Amino acid sequence: MTSILAHIGAWVRLWLADVGHAATLFMRLIWLGPSCLRRFGLVRDQMHFLGNHSLAIIAVSGLFVGFVLALQGYNTLQRFGSASALGLLVALSLVRELGPVVSALLFTGRAGTSLTAEIGLMKAGEQLSAMEMMAIDPVSRILAPRFWAGVLVMPILGTVFSAIGIVGGWLVGVVMIGVDAGSFWGQMQDGVDVWSDVGNGFVKTVVFGLTVSFIALRQGFEAQATPEGVARATTRTVVMASLTVLALDFVLTALMFKL
Repeated sequence: MTSILAHIGAWVRLWLADVGHAATLFMRLIWLGPSCLRRFGLVRDQMHFLGNHSLAIIAVSGLFVGFVLALQGYNTLQRFGSASALGLLVALSLVRELGPVVSALLFTGRAGTSLTAEIGLMKAGEQLSAMEMMAIDPVSRILAPRFWAGVLVMPILGTVFSAIGIVGGWLVGVVMIGVDAGSFWGQMQDGVDVWSDVGNGFVKTVVFGLTVSFIALRQGFEAQATPEGVARATTRTVVMASLTVLALDFVLTALMFKL
């Protein structure tokens, strides 16, 4: 019994130390935000790397999600004689939920793994240690620009996903199925509120950008300096970031709709 309690106590102590280290790193990255913006060239380069290289998968995925939403939504609304509300259904589904969540999951798989692998390989190649030997803080020079680039680019990607998804819904609903175009766009304009719908979706993308970028960078920064360690860190990034995004989506939705 004593040995079991000792193992539990050791695990709790390690877990608390890990949480404390993560919180310290997160606060450092937040604190370094103004200095990163003063050296915006570093952030701009990372925004190009993270955003432009993720744009294709975001756009294609948003288009097909819009296709599926329009097909499923039309079949459901038609039963109740409300096919004219298809535009509103597609827009609210994308802007509130699917746009922020799916784009964050895609960002995790494309950009998050890339960040983890890049930082992990720099650590395995002792580049981070070499920077410390030259009195250069790797957190300030390497991690912070990538962190803030992920935070800034995630809302843009989420907006692109939602916009292209709405266009995909229009193509299927209006062009293919034959829903009235005036009803499609009119009900969408009347039913979607800029602050409560678009604003809430924007807040979600910012929170998801913070979360995914931080998890990816920390996993790479804490990875073992071996090829196997980098591979395991990349896998942990996908699992942890995806589950955290889904959990945060529930929490944010509950808070925004005051449940």
